[in-house]
Amino acid sequence: MSSTTDTASTPLTDDAPRAGRRGWAALVVLMLPTLLISIDNTVLSFALPTIARDLEPSAQAQLWIVDAYPLVLAGLLVAMGNFGDRVGRRRMLLIGSSGFAVISVLAAFAPNAELLIAGRVLMGFFGAMIMPSTLSLLRSIFLHRAQRRLAIAIWATGFSLGSAIGPMVGGLLLQHFFWGSVFLIAVPVLLPLLVLAPILVPESRDPKPGPVDVLAIVLSVLTVAPIVGAVKTLATGGELWLVAVLVAVGVVSGVLLVRRLLRSPTPMLDVRLFRRGAFSGAILINLASVIALVGLIFFVTQHLQLVVGLDAFSSALVLGPGVLALIVFSFVAVRLVKRVRPGYVIAGSVLAAGLGYLTLGLGGSGVSVTQILIAFVLVGAGIGAAETLSNDLVIANAPADKAGAAAGVSETAYELGAVLGTTILGGLVTALYRAELHLPDGLSAAQAGSARETLGGAIHVAEGLPAELGDALREAARSAFDLGVVSTAYAGAALMVVAATLALVTLRRARA
Repeated sequence: MSSTTDTASTPLTDDAPRAGRRGWAALVVLMLPTLLISIDNTVLSFALPTIARDLEPSAQAQLWIVDAYPLVLAGLLVAMGNFGDRVGRRRMLLIGSSGFAVISVLAAFAPNAELLIAGRVLMGFFGAMIMPSTLSLLRSIFLHRAQRRLAIAIWATGFSLGSAIGPMVGGLLLQHFFWGSVFLIAVPVLLPLLVLAPILVPESRDPKPGPVDVLAIVLSVLTVAPIVGAVKTLATGGELWLVAVLVAVGVVSGVLLVRRLLRSPTPMLDVRLFRRGAFSGAILINLASVIALVGLIFFVTQHLQLVVGLDAFSSALVLGPGVLALIVFSFVAVRLVKRVRPGYVIAGSVLAAGLGYLTLGLGGSGVSVTQILIAFVLVGAGIGAAETLSNDLVIANAPADKAGAAAGVSETAYELGAVLGTTILGGLVTALYRAELHLPDGLSAAQAGSARETLGGAIHVAEGLPAELGDALREAARSAFDLGVVSTAYAGAALMVVAATLALVTLRRARA
């Protein structure tokens, strides 16, 4: 199965050939990078307190450590998906996996925050080669309609599962090893891929590729990156003039990109796809769902460790039932859409996730471990079902020979959601924390500055203070953080209502 094929252009029917054992083995191989890339989006949530202690980054640098990776991914996914369609999707997968493994090892031993951020940027570059390839290769392997739907469900489950178990993996590693171990997991995951993919995964590409449009690629990056940067700048209290400039660059670049793609006879992405309600609706729901999931993980992991006082692994175990719910309801959704239209299933799923946020918001300033457990179960169940079906609808509504570019759009929504989850919801928590924090008397200017930066900074300062003053600072910081969590929970619930409305409006005629 190592020869080049163009089966991605074969029509999808119930009479198409069924994939055999080797096809399902190829799916298992393709799940490895999927799990790793999505784990990397959230695994740092548990490592952040340790990184903050060892590398002492500023609040802004701390957000960049988390966001640099998905930001670069989001900016390059469509372009890399397009390259994969042209030069070979398996080839791009192998190049990206090799580079990702090497950079992960270097990032694990970064001596300062600046080099760690640089490592995360390069991981995003190589990660962008991996993700569109995995989903588009599935289209080449599974030609039978029912088999492909199941394969995409498994792939989507792995994608969401990686985000959910990232904190658990991080907690387990940090229980026994240094913070760099969360990056070293790339090596044992990707080595089997590099060995088995050439054997089990067939090469595929667009049989009629057009020329590489360098200007369109540049414009796609200039559309996504500045707008995300503007949101980040606004969330961290940056200058409004800079926000305005970034938004203007992103909007102008986006307009120029769309005009260029519409005029091109062989565009890297057919933007006319967005006229299809099922395609555009699924993309937006995908985006909103990931914002909710990653945003929740970002502040809940800090609450469990720094407010409740659990260690990293014990904190991860609290999220375990939610991870199980995510897996179960991903497959429940696949069976349910045989009887109920996808739009209704997705709407109900994201509303369940919204109830999870309300569970946190109704707890007031004292969010309990039980509330977090229940909230994460609801969010996991809802997001697991919604992600599975939205990914299926994206691929089903795209031309077969543009599978890589369409997959890139779907995963761009995912990575953009990961960035916005930490930027918007994480930034909101940070902003409210600073606004609500009332420092006790007796702190130096440096100590007060560190305490205002982040909750982790406040806890670190408190450890070096006399007992009474340290306790007062810890209590003030934890109370301020939880007030931010409550407000952010209501914002997450509102986001899920928006996603449900999108599902009912844009997917009302869509069928599985």
